[in-house]
Formats: sequence, structure tokens, C-alpha cells
Amino acid sequence: MDILNSLIGGIAVAVTPLNLALAVFGCFAGTLIGALPGLGPVNGVAILIPVAFAMKLEPSSALIMLSCIYYGCMYGGRISSIMLNIPGDEPAIMTTLDGYPMARRGQAAKALGISAVASFVGATVATLGLTFFAPLLAKAAIHFGPADYFALYVMAFATIGGVTGVNPFKTLLAAMIGLLLASVGLDPGTGTARFTFGSFHLYDGFDPIVAIVGLFAVSEIIMYFESHALSGAGPVKLGRTLPRLREVFEGFGASIRGALIGFVCGVLPGAGASLGAFVSYSTEKQLNDKNGTFGTGDPRGIAAPEAGNNAASGGALIPMLTLGVPGSGTTAVMLALLVSLNIQPGPLLFERQPDLVWGLIAALYLANVVLLLLNIPMVGIFTRLLSLPQWFLMPVVVMVSFIGIYSISHSSFDLFVMIGFGLLGSALRKFDISLVPVVLGLLLGADMENNLRRALSISGGDFNILLQSPIALAIYAFTALMLAFSFGIAMRRRGPRSAK
Repeated sequence: MDILNSLIGGIAVAVTPLNLALAVFGCFAGTLIGALPGLGPVNGVAILIPVAFAMKLEPSSALIMLSCIYYGCMYGGRISSIMLNIPGDEPAIMTTLDGYPMARRGQAAKALGISAVASFVGATVATLGLTFFAPLLAKAAIHFGPADYFALYVMAFATIGGVTGVNPFKTLLAAMIGLLLASVGLDPGTGTARFTFGSFHLYDGFDPIVAIVGLFAVSEIIMYFESHALSGAGPVKLGRTLPRLREVFEGFGASIRGALIGFVCGVLPGAGASLGAFVSYSTEKQLNDKNGTFGTGDPRGIAAPEAGNNAASGGALIPMLTLGVPGSGTTAVMLALLVSLNIQPGPLLFERQPDLVWGLIAALYLANVVLLLLNIPMVGIFTRLLSLPQWFLMPVVVMVSFIGIYSISHSSFDLFVMIGFGLLGSALRKFDISLVPVVLGLLLGADMENNLRRALSISGGDFNILLQSPIALAIYAFTALMLAFSFGIAMRRRGPRSAK
């Protein structure tokens, strides 16, 4: 009853005119951004964070808007994957395997309809899990000590390194780069300046928002002008503007199975939608690909990964809200927003700011319905927007990035920092190194260091304290299993990618 009463209170927060309008705007904007090739949810949320600051929203309203953008991007990401065979982000790679062949056969509307329903199923399962499991995890997390949190951060970096790229070694290297960047600024123990090179601008370290916009948005622009200006597949014509009702429910069973698998993957800190989409597709293929139809346009090959990545996206909110450890790259960006608003995610968040948490959960239920009603009737409109030339879209991204960052700090130094991170991001992309671990290292490095310092302070400098807690030992054991599993996943992922 406590959960239901809290949810009712959250609905009262979510249905206020401002929050309801922000939720609808977030759904529309997220779907639009997700449909644009190469952007995806991380870029979408990162680009629009400055909008939340410029509007001077309350923390609950800002979080509702960005979460709806997050959900909308996950819905919209399937559009470019199906229509152009260009995945917006890594989870959408699995959707291209069967979605694009269906579009080439003139069944684009059917594929888009199936993916919309699968996304709705996955997001709904995730929101239900967020409602009932997040408070329980928050209560358990109260018993975590500094050594346990340090183990949790180790797990986050270990698992994100194994599942965000084809080469786990490269993504582990990216996590180390993020940790090094997090060490810039004043030492929390002694107050000594570290790696600031005499610049007082760096005494507080790198602003996470500036770094994120640079790494993702600016690097995307650089990569486009460098190698993608003249490339790209032409748009696929739709045979029907709207799919038939019976067509959109093909693969409904695959959606349920994919949603359950994806939710479990999403709850794991650092795993997120990439693992959810891959495992959902692989499991469905092993169970039902008796005639070898997967990869040639099987509806179940669309439903399973779409449900999986949307369920994983919602599940990734659980460790972010209850443990302060993001479950995906996008929730890492949202964590940066919360920190910027002086909100500390963790086990006490549900007690100290219940309106914020339950208002968010209630808004996600509304967002799922809005997204379903929005995506199916507007299939034709969204696909026509893909025909806009990239030379028009990229300057808009540049404008939003620069104006947004300057509006936050009114510092030209931050603009140069953003450009620097953009150059770093483009260089890492050339070497096929994921940017998500860099963001995690930058965001969590300080907290990881502080918990290590607290643990060592309690033990008088004895490192054995890191291995004395049963919770920490369990986390380390789970981390070892996840690393072994994720390295196996990384090897198997090369097969589906080569079949694109």
C-alpha cells in the first residue's frame, strides 16, 4: 500500500499542467532526436540539458522532461535503423538486422508499427519494475558502507567496459581515461591543485555537462564533416502510411520475452540497453529461428531487441536513483544533471525527496502511452523528416550546443573546454573506443575516490577493509562473473554485426 500511495502522490505531481506539457514535449523531441541518424539518447539528453537550465525548471520538472526525452529517443532510434539501416546508437544495431530487410521489401510501416508496440511493452515492463523494485533496493542500499560502495563502483566500470564495445580492452582504457580526467582539480583531502597547470578555471575540475556535450555532440559534428558528409543511404519509400492493427502485434510474445530479459540487463550497473538488446535478440533467435528467417526480415527479430533495449533503458534508472551509479550512458548524463542541481541520488532519495522520485515514475507511465499514440499515427511524418539534409541539421546542433553551454556558465573558457572534449571524442571514435566509459569515469571518479578514502580512514590505512564486508565480496564475485560473461558477449557480437 505504501508504494501505491506514493505512486498516487507522484501522479499528482506528474499531471500538473507544466509537468504534463514537459512530458509531452520530451516525448516528441526525444522521438525526433532518436530518429535522426547518429544522435541517439545520450546525445539527445546531453544536447537538451542546457534547455532545462535555461528554462530554470524545478528539479522534478527537469528530470521529468529529460526522462521523457530519454524514453522518446529509445522509441525514435528504431526509425533510422529500419528506414536507412543507420543505427542511432549501439542497441539499435540489432534492430537493423531484420528491420531494414522488411523496409526494403516495402513493409516499412509494418516494421515501424511492430517496433512501436515492442518499445511500449518493454518500457511498461521497465516502469513497473522501477515502481516495485527501486524502493526495495533503496532500503537495502542503506546498509552499504564505504567499502561496499567502492566495490559497486568497481563493478560499474568493469561491466561497462565489457559490454559497450566490440573490444572490451578499449572500453576499459576509456574508463581509465575518464578516471584520470576526474582527478583534475583540488585534492579532496589536502586541497592541493592536481593537473590544473596553474589555471584557476580547473580548480573545480571539468564540468560534467560541458564534457558530455563536447564528447558526444561536438565529436559527432566533427566526425560528420570529416567522413560522412557525402555518404548515407537514400530514404526508403513507405508502401503504407499506417500499419494494419493485426500487423503491429506480430511478435508480441517476443516482446514480452525481450522485455523481461532487457529489464534484468538494465538493472545491472553499467550494462544498459546494449546488453539488453543483444541478449534479447540472441535468445529469441536461439529459441525460434528454426527456419533461418532471422536476419532476413522476421518480425520477432524487431520485437525482441526493441523491447529489450527499452526495458533495459527503464531498468537503468533503478541503480541511478537508488545507488547513485548509472546503469547506462544516458543515465550517466542524467546523473550529471542531478549533481548539478545539488541532488544526491542514493538510498535516501526516496525518503528525502519522494515527490521528485514518484513524480518521475508516474510521468514515465504517461510517457509510455503518449509515445505509443504519437509514434504509430506519425510514422509518415517522422520518416519524411529523415530526408532533411545533414548540412542543415548539423549547424542546428552546433548552435544549440554552444548557446546552451554558454548560458549555463557564461564562460568562454567552457566553450574551449567543450571543443577540446569534442576533439578527444572524435579521436577516440576513430580508434573505435566507446565514449560512455569516459563519461562514467569523469562522473564517478570523485565519488569512487572519496569512498576509498573513507574506507581507508576507518581502517587506519589497511586495504584489507575492502575485502572484509560480505556485501563487497558478493559484489566482487558478481563482477568477476559479469566480466567473463561480457567478454563472451563481445566475441559473439561480432557475428551479428558482420551480418548487417
